[in-house]
Amino acid sequence: MDLIPFLFVAKHRSVDVVLILILLLISITCFASPAYGFDPLDPNGNITIRWDVLQQNDDATQDVQLSIVNFQLFRHIEFPGWRLSWRWPGDEVIWNILGAEATEQGDCSAFRGGQLPHCCEKEPVIIDLLSGTPYNKQVANCCRGGVLSSMMQDQGKHLAAFQMHIGSPSSNGSTLGLATSFNLGIPGYSCGEAFQVPPTKFSEDQGRRKTQALATWNVTCSYSQFMASHAPTCCVSLSAFYNETIVSCPKCSCGCRGQAGAQCVKLGELPHVLQLQQNEPPKPVVQCSDHMCPIRVHWHVKLSYTQYWRVKITVTNLNYVKNYSDWNLVVLHPNLRNDTGMFYGIQHYNDMLLQSGKNGNVQTEILLHKDPGIFTFKGGWAFPRKISFNGEECVMPSPDDYPRLPNSGHFDAQTTSSMILLLFLLLLRVL
Repeated sequence: MDLIPFLFVAKHRSVDVVLILILLLISITCFASPAYGFDPLDPNGNITIRWDVLQQNDDATQDVQLSIVNFQLFRHIEFPGWRLSWRWPGDEVIWNILGAEATEQGDCSAFRGGQLPHCCEKEPVIIDLLSGTPYNKQVANCCRGGVLSSMMQDQGKHLAAFQMHIGSPSSNGSTLGLATSFNLGIPGYSCGEAFQVPPTKFSEDQGRRKTQALATWNVTCSYSQFMASHAPTCCVSLSAFYNETIVSCPKCSCGCRGQAGAQCVKLGELPHVLQLQQNEPPKPVVQCSDHMCPIRVHWHVKLSYTQYWRVKITVTNLNYVKNYSDWNLVVLHPNLRNDTGMFYGIQHYNDMLLQSGKNGNVQTEILLHKDPGIFTFKGGWAFPRKISFNGEECVMPSPDDYPRLPNSGHFDAQTTSSMILLLFLLLLRVL
């Protein structure tokens, strides 16, 4: 019925109808393809680098605190963690550092003037210290190996900090310049320029007094899944008690077997020994499959009771070279509160998803209440609309392929293809 007005107007305003049909075709294509750059569940998520000047000293040096704050709701930073770098505007150097280590600037703590030593580079690279660092080298919120939790998972560990004593041999008492070109050293993140904000206020002495930074600058770093990886990293398969069909992950979800750069190992075989550069994360070596994803999430509608229904979720690690620590799963489903639920492992029990093998999976079952106003098994309602693993959007099967109730009407892919073909024919007719 909705097409009738368009067909009627076509005789008089063919140009408008052509535009409408083109936009309709584009919208169908866009909805069929997932977007990997913007997360509508966390539109304001970012990592903020905060540069606080704590003290301006008489010898033209500064005491500075840098904080890395993860404001993302679901995405965390796992090992080997952040590697913060920047460029100095002049010949500034780090003379001393607490709570972190300058890996490519060297130890300049004894430098107090004269010519710039070779150990002090134009672009320092800072890494976090590990837990167990001596107390005289620590500051608050340091020493976690570069790992940052997401806001929803553990708010007590979503921030990292370290302090520096910086100066310049040629400052002559003038103010030091602000660093530029910040980089977190994590694939997928890009950082903007520093901008000044109101000075940070610090709570001390168990909240009984407050201090304030002399000046504060923020740097915002945003994430793009496409920049991190040109291919998705997880996929979803589906099944239900009322249908014998098991809907597998879409073919070539994360790559195709035999493609250049796609390494896979046949079931029952062992991967070759890998040689890695220092601090280089290993590239995925996955179990050979039609989807070639390192992570597969299976959603199974298990049982139906009078007032509840039960779902079993299984997350399988098919990557032979990586353990996923502090993993999390975000599910978009109408039966969840606010349509969104977050799942993660119990600490020291299953919070690490082990490499591919016998123990390379975690499972959970959830009991959902049947809301008489919205509950139904028809039309794929029992299946999620979207699933993300560690903040990465997973490839979902087409809704046309969802397991159907017996004898239910099936709006299959052939019907969808017929509609698209009809729209093309209408477009050709108008032209």
